[in-house]
Amino acid sequence: MQFWMEFFSIVAAIALVVQVAILIGLFVQLKRTTESINRMINDLHARMGPILTRTQILLDDAQPKLAGLIDDASHVVYLARAQAQKLDKIFSEASDRLRGQLVRTDRIVTGALEAVEDAGTQVRRNFLGPVQKASALVHGIKVGLDFLRARRAERDLRQRVPETLEQEDELFI
Repeated sequence: MQFWMEFFSIVAAIALVVQVAILIGLFVQLKRTTESINRMINDLHARMGPILTRTQILLDDAQPKLAGLIDDASHVVYLARAQAQKLDKIFSEASDRLRGQLVRTDRIVTGALEAVEDAGTQVRRNFLGPVQKASALVHGIKVGLDFLRARRAERDLRQRVPETLEQEDELFI
C-alpha cells in the first residue's frame, strides 16, 4: 500500500509540474501576443493620428460653411412657402372670378337662347302659317288643274275611240 501512495504522490507531482509548465508557456505566449497587439495598436495610432487630425481640420473648416448652407436652405424654404401661399391666394381669387364670369356668361347665353327660341316661335307663327296657307292654296290649284287635264284627256280619248273602232272595222273586213 505504501507503494501505491508513493506512486500516486509521484504522479500528482508530475501532473503539478506539467501544469506549471503549461501555465508558464501560456503566460509567455500571452505576453508575446500582448506585446504584438500593443505594437499594432501603436502603429495604428501612428497612422490614424494624422488622418483624424486632417478630418478634424476639414470638419472645423466645413462647419461654418455647413451652418451657412443650412441657414440659406431654411431661408429658401421660408421664401418658397410664402410664394406658394401667395400663389394659392391668387389662384383662389382667379378661380372665384372665373366661376362668377362663367355664371354670368351662362345667364347671358341662356337669355340669348330663350330670345332666339321666342323669335323662332314668332317666325313660325307669323311667317310659316301664311306660307302653309299659300302652299295649301297652290296645292289646291294644282289638284284643280290636274282634274281639268284629266277631263280633257278623257274627252280626247272618247273622240279617238270611235275613230279607232272604225279603222279596226275597215282592217277587219
